[in-house]
Amino acid sequence: MISVCVATYNGARYVLAQLQSVLPQLAADDEVIVADDGSTDATREVVKGIGDPRILWLESSRVGVVRNFEHALRHARGDVIFLCDQDDIWLPDKVQRVLRALHETNLVVTDCRVVDDALNELHPSFFRLNGSGVGLFRNLAKNGYLGCCMAMQRSVLEAALPFPEGIAMHDWWIGLVAERMGRVHFLNETLSLYRRHGGNASPAATRSNVPLGTRLRWRVDMVRHLFTRRPRSIVTERSDA
Repeated sequence: MISVCVATYNGARYVLAQLQSVLPQLAADDEVIVADDGSTDATREVVKGIGDPRILWLESSRVGVVRNFEHALRHARGDVIFLCDQDDIWLPDKVQRVLRALHETNLVVTDCRVVDDALNELHPSFFRLNGSGVGLFRNLAKNGYLGCCMAMQRSVLEAALPFPEGIAMHDWWIGLVAERMGRVHFLNETLSLYRRHGGNASPAATRSNVPLGTRLRWRVDMVRHLFTRRPRSIVTERSDA
């Protein structure tokens, strides 16, 4: 079974196109968990209007992107979990290509094409733009984990939950947990369109304006959480979801 976890906030303009690119790739017994963080636009009506019984709608009230994703992930029942943003587009066969890659590893990160609001290409490869790749200390120095391009076996999710207090981003934490306790693969295939616009909740693919001291503190806290949390081995599990 596959769980696709989507965090929404005022995503009415884009979420229909995103879900329309996801749902045809899933089986009848898979699920899409949409956790909404108190949207004030028509996000709820758009999602509910799809009328697909595989969609589970959850609500919270302005807990922020990290806790909103955690809310969705805590409800995931699948053996394989995909993270999904509200405003991107999955390319055909993304799910099947990722499932094949997960036969040999615990967490997969796929490449994506960076596009603007109207899906015009800004950069052909997020991997090349960001210098993404495997490596615990490499990703502590510069995060290469882009949540909307990540999928994991359930063992990774169980090791990553609950999220520690104060982590900068959920995808960074999950990726580092997988590096620390299991196996990670950066799949050099473009399998989604990564939309960048003024309303994005995360700053990926843009230059950070966070003060240096804050960024250093994030990394110190991440190391502390990684190495004080009880270690466990994530056994590679063959998934035929």
